[in-house]
Amino acid sequence: MADHADAPSTNKAFVPLENNPEVMSHLIHQLGLPSTLGFTDVYSIDEPDLLAFVPRPSHALLLVFPVSPTYEASRLSEDGPLPEYTGSGPAEPVMWFKQTIRNACGLIGLLHAVANGGPRKHVLPGSDLETLLREAEPLGPIARADLLYESKALESAHADAARLGDTAAPQAEDNVDLHFVAFVKGSDGRLWELDGRRKGPLERGRLADDEDALSEKALELGVRRFLKTEAAGGNPDLRFSLVSLGPSFD
Repeated sequence: MADHADAPSTNKAFVPLENNPEVMSHLIHQLGLPSTLGFTDVYSIDEPDLLAFVPRPSHALLLVFPVSPTYEASRLSEDGPLPEYTGSGPAEPVMWFKQTIRNACGLIGLLHAVANGGPRKHVLPGSDLETLLREAEPLGPIARADLLYESKALESAHADAARLGDTAAPQAEDNVDLHFVAFVKGSDGRLWELDGRRKGPLERGRLADDEDALSEKALELGVRRFLKTEAAGGNPDLRFSLVSLGPSFD
């Protein structure tokens, strides 16, 4: 996962997570979300019949895609004029985590999904996730990244989940070209693109109370916008996979 932007080769590395709803759900439940929330595959962003199978409301989407020269150019172009993010505290509009662990973009995306909006309200008291988010909230981005880097509970839960995928997991030190980005409806009603390799959280627009992360407007502001940018940049490889965090009926 082209993590070099924020994770030097000397930093520790995690075994990459598979973008698999069972793996992701297992990890969030182990960390401290109730079994009433979980991840579901999104098989189409255009066909209503397939979208109808996804439990709603969708609180967040995790998009996985191959890192391309088009993406890197777009990222650098958008980030260039932006200041480094310095937000912290309970008034922060959205909780953002800078990535400093190699191959951990799946974990960072997952944390972005559960630390904001509706899921944050369901974090179980006394859980590892509750402790982590409580300790992270008052910290600035660098100290917050250090908290994640040193968290033994997070590392242990991640290692356990990484063994559950349908395919053989790469080694932690392998270079993997896939990257995770989260699109989250925050508690402020705005859609945020959250990526630990960027300079900070990116606001993509405001959603109505009855619009979730998988609504038409959210898809236009988020996933479809992302794919259109890739296509406009000449990327011929628009492979991607998508999972949604929402109600679990298991």
